[in-house]
Amino acid sequence: MKKFNVPNIYRSSLISAVKNKRKESDKLKKDFTPTLLDFGPIRIYLARHFGFCYGVENAIEIAFRTIEENQGKRIFLLSEMIHNPQVNADLIQRGVRFLQDTKGNFLINFDELTADDVVIVPAFGTTLAIEAKLNAIGIKTEKYNTTCPFVEKVWNRSEQIAKKGYSIVVHGKPTHEETRATFSHSAANTPTVVVNDMKETVELAKYITGEKSAAEFYTEFKGRYSENFDVEKDLGRIGVVNQTTMLANDTQAISDYLKQQMIQHYGLNADNLDERFADTRDTLCYATNDNQTAVYELLTTDANLAIVVGGYNSSNTSHLVELCEEKLPTYYINSADKILSDKEILHYNFHTKQELHSVNYLTDKRPLKVLITSGASCPDAVVESVIRKLISFYKIEKTVEEIINSIK
Repeated sequence: MKKFNVPNIYRSSLISAVKNKRKESDKLKKDFTPTLLDFGPIRIYLARHFGFCYGVENAIEIAFRTIEENQGKRIFLLSEMIHNPQVNADLIQRGVRFLQDTKGNFLINFDELTADDVVIVPAFGTTLAIEAKLNAIGIKTEKYNTTCPFVEKVWNRSEQIAKKGYSIVVHGKPTHEETRATFSHSAANTPTVVVNDMKETVELAKYITGEKSAAEFYTEFKGRYSENFDVEKDLGRIGVVNQTTMLANDTQAISDYLKQQMIQHYGLNADNLDERFADTRDTLCYATNDNQTAVYELLTTDANLAIVVGGYNSSNTSHLVELCEEKLPTYYINSADKILSDKEILHYNFHTKQELHSVNYLTDKRPLKVLITSGASCPDAVVESVIRKLISFYKIEKTVEEIINSIK
């Protein structure tokens, strides 16, 4: 796989040593057991896969190169390039300005842009309408486009099945940048509707079976369907794709449920299923799959708590938190600064969108066992800083440097 030129500020000697060692011993990535960092009174279990993925490293390399190549020019990002506060703060410090917030609200009006300006398309991609607006100004959106290749893969899959006459059901968070972009590309080719979860999928299926009247659809899924969507016709032949960072099991369950509803309603079997339901397979990216699988394996470890590191608006990170919460106390933080002491921690509840203050989060059990993972947009340097903060509260038997030397 291609190696990217990512600034050293995001690298970690500890995490690099761990990842390199695991890569050497498991080239085919079949071993998902966690890595144990034994500091004596506290043991850290690192997920097999976590941190920067291919798409994120690609986006960071392009963004920093763009800054270097365009000294003196105004440089803008359509929105957050990735959902990580450290990376976005670094870009702002280097003079990059955001045109929109993560919900698509304008921070800077496009009327202020000129053909001499540089606009970077974020890793999530963007809508065809925004591309057209920028191109009309004279800005070449393809020149500094950091759209993740795995997001583009979903767009290509949607286009392929659209050509065969299928409508598209997108499993994703409706307001997320990636889902808005995927919806735009899909809707340009075929009728498209977005579902957020299984609950909404169950309701959508009622329009397939006729259990609900067509008129209700346009209210229930307002803002979620493409222009001129005909609920009585366009749900008769469908395929499912997703926002690449959704939980793999959830997307599979949604696809299976809709498939079963089509089979029952139309009396289909294995031989004629494709008359009504497209085989889209899984459109999750490799990193999402690897990170989620690694967390499932991580959670088989007998531990006292879990810490998940990443941006608070990161979809893939929130799903890792969701998995951990099912098994043990879990703390979602975006930096080591949130660990106030061995008694107090600030952490994010992504369900309520609130930062919480908890006390006595570290138990008195010895050795204390802590599971750690991070989202695909979280720098390894941030994970190392979290580990260093945690072990600073204990009289450790090995230093980080000694751990690194023992790994090499």
